[in-house]
Amino acid sequence: MKLTSFLLFILGISAFLFVSCNDTNDIFTPSENIISDNPGTTWNVPGDFATIQDAINNSNVVNGDVISVGPGNFNGALVTKGVVIKGEENTVINNGPVHGSGLIMGFRFLPGSDNAAISHLTFTVDLAIMNGGAVNNVEVSHCTFLNSIQAISNWRGSGWNINHNTVTDLRTRCGGGIGILLGDFMGGTVSGNVVSHNIISGTLHVAQGDCGGYAGTGIVLYADFRWGASGTIAFKNNFITHNSVSLISDNPALVDVWAFELTDTRDDPNTIVLFDNSIGFNDFRWTTSQISLTPGVLDNPVNNISRNLGDNRGHGLHPKDFKPGN
Repeated sequence: MKLTSFLLFILGISAFLFVSCNDTNDIFTPSENIISDNPGTTWNVPGDFATIQDAINNSNVVNGDVISVGPGNFNGALVTKGVVIKGEENTVINNGPVHGSGLIMGFRFLPGSDNAAISHLTFTVDLAIMNGGAVNNVEVSHCTFLNSIQAISNWRGSGWNINHNTVTDLRTRCGGGIGILLGDFMGGTVSGNVVSHNIISGTLHVAQGDCGGYAGTGIVLYADFRWGASGTIAFKNNFITHNSVSLISDNPALVDVWAFELTDTRDDPNTIVLFDNSIGFNDFRWTTSQISLTPGVLDNPVNNISRNLGDNRGHGLHPKDFKPGN
């Protein structure tokens, strides 16, 4: 079993213990578009509202409305409505809500924010996109993530469309170092997510004094049964295609990095909950360690792992047969 499964932050044995289920499990510690063609009212930040949070909190802003954010540095927000948050050139999210770990988030999706969308923003915060409420049908597209601990973390959400984003460099803090995460720890069903045409590249910067014993990853599907968590009933029909992952660790002896992983933390080949996921036509050539499967039986035909450039090149389904559930 590859130790990428040990990715929830420990951040100090007692000082950074998390106190709620959402906060403890949505960061890893060790042990084409869905935006509406007919959007609602457009609101400007700045202009109509001073901050993105002010816009979301205002009763006049409703599901389907667009929050257009101008150039400059802005705080992110707790998202409680199905709004479209769209940046312009040089729109940077450099601050935002504080996670239970003390790390800074960009946007955290809470109940009520199904069908929201984020696009054309640059993120320089620790945890850029977090699904904190099993929110479904969110799109994250055409965004740039710079040196995140975790760039996009979709816990328990189905129907997400994560496309055409650029993740440059990642970093660790006794965990993290993740480009795109799909995960479950509450015993639900996660399905219908599409991760496509994203570029994840650069260096995994291992923190000074990092505890080690795990690995970072470009893209991960993760069933978390650790410490009594409920993991997932079924993690199926998710579609990972046409992504490029090119990562190198600056301290691989302590924390290495994988291009892609499928992980059930129980590592039990007799109990399969990650199945019928399609992972194909990705480019993993420039990451030394490319595909990690825990347990090893998650390979074909349990999941469709087909024709990814690198070690998997030429293996798997014919292109015309490559689709979710086949």
